[in-house]
Formats: sequence, C-alpha cells, structure tokens
Amino acid sequence: MAYALQQLINGISLGMIYGLIAVGYTMVYGIIGMINFAHGDIFMVGAFISLIAILMLISGGMMEGPAAILLVLVISMAFTALYGWTVERVAYRPLRGSFRLAPLISAIGMSIVLQNFVQVSQGARVKPLEPQITGGVELMREGNFVVQLSYMQILIIVSTLAVLAIFTWLVTQTALGRAMRACEQDRKMAALLGINTDRTISLAFVIGAALASVAGTLYLLRYGIADFFMGFIVGVKAFTAAVLGGIGSLPGAVLGGLLIGLIETFWSAYFSVQYKDVAAFGILVLALVFLPTGLLGRQEVEKV
Repeated sequence: MAYALQQLINGISLGMIYGLIAVGYTMVYGIIGMINFAHGDIFMVGAFISLIAILMLISGGMMEGPAAILLVLVISMAFTALYGWTVERVAYRPLRGSFRLAPLISAIGMSIVLQNFVQVSQGARVKPLEPQITGGVELMREGNFVVQLSYMQILIIVSTLAVLAIFTWLVTQTALGRAMRACEQDRKMAALLGINTDRTISLAFVIGAALASVAGTLYLLRYGIADFFMGFIVGVKAFTAAVLGGIGSLPGAVLGGLLIGLIETFWSAYFSVQYKDVAAFGILVLALVFLPTGLLGRQEVEKV
C-alpha cells in the first residue's frame, strides 16, 4: 500500500510536467490547427537556460534560496519565449498560406536545428545538477519504507495548477483570450473584424514557450539532468498527453499529462521499465479507438 501510494505521488508530479508542456501544444493547435513539433526542444532549451542560470547565480554564490529559484524561472521564461517567437516567425508565418504539410516539415527542421545548436554549444554529455530543493513531508511509514511528498513535488503540483488556472482565466476572460478564440473559429473573419491575427498567433507561441520553460526548469530541479536529446522524448509524451486529453482543451492537456505520467510510473514500478513507453502509447491507441477526440475534446462540426 505504501509503495503504491509513493508511486501515485511520483506519477502525479511527472504527469504535471507533461501537462505543462501539453498545454503549449494545445494552445498553438487551438489557434492555427497545426502541431508545433519544435515545442519539445523549446522545453529542452528552457532546461539548459535554467541550468546555466542556476550555475551562475546559486553555485557562483550570487544568490540562494527561493528568490534565486524564482529569478532562474523568470530568466528561463524570458529567453525561451524569445525562442518560441523565433520559431513562429521563421518556421510558421512564412508558410501559413502554404499546404498543410509545409509548416509541419519546417517545425521538424527547427527541432533538429535546436537540438544540434544545443549539442554544439553545450556538448553532447548529460549535464547533472545537484538537488537544489531538498526535504519533504512524511505521509506514512510501513516497516522501513517511508512514503514522502517532497517539497520539489509540491512545487511541481502547485505550479502546474496555478498555471492552469491563470491561463484558463486568460483564455476565457481577457481580450487576448477572445482574440485567440476568434482566430480559432475563423482567422480570416477575425482579421476582418480588426483582430491582429499575426500578433495573436505570435503571443500563443510565446506563451506556449514560456510554459515549456517552466516545465523544463521543474524537470531539471526534480531529476537533476539535462541533455540535448531530452526534448524529443519528453515532447512526444507531452504531445501524446495533449491528444489523449483532447487537443484544444487546456484542462484536457493537464489530464492527459497526468494519465501518461501515472501509466509510465506504475508500469515502471510493477512491470518492465524498458516497456513503459510502449504501455503509454498503447493505451493512447486504445483510448483513441473509442474516444477519437480525446477525453475532453469536442467534436468538430464542419458546415457545408
């Protein structure tokens, strides 16, 4: 019982990270109807920027404690948002009126460019980081096994729920959110009504990249590693979470991330760890056979 509870906690914290990245996928898809396959590598870039900032601020003795972590997060979000804006301007905007596969191919190319840029600039080795947030709350004890909710896991859960609440409010209650929903329904009509569609789409990429940087920072602080290829694997899982939850739905993205994280964690704990990805993607296939729009997705109705 204690072991299962610990795996549940671990799965929720991992799923929250996937959910944060999946929100970025679903925001971009909701507006322009295309998948940003460079989004996973934006997550990787955010992790590396956080690593560099931590080494400069904390390890260099300039700052320490929660204020340093908050400053690292702000620095990572600022730089990563710039990467997201660049991806939209270089890989998507020039091809927006082209056939649908062109931006997809361009985004895959941007993904490869980001991977190789980080590999050349930071090296191909895995970069370790010592734990910056230690300790936790003991929930129960069964023999010698202690179930602990670490402070890092609490930070991940609280951050994800706060971000989900903020961006749900942003999309549903603000002028920017109304502009995003108008672009989602009919981009040409939104432009005719005075909405700056280029700026709205760029802001969606910027916000999605900032969310990816939050996930990258939390992932780095939780697992203490960063490498140039991590964005591909984590990005595919986050995309899977977005599809499973119902791409286009912000709560669905987080729900899908939770499910992927729980499946991966419990499969690793009770079965073969080598097949955890097979289990996650296999359950996705089964879910989409019976729920093609995902768990919280809405059915598309095409008027003719």
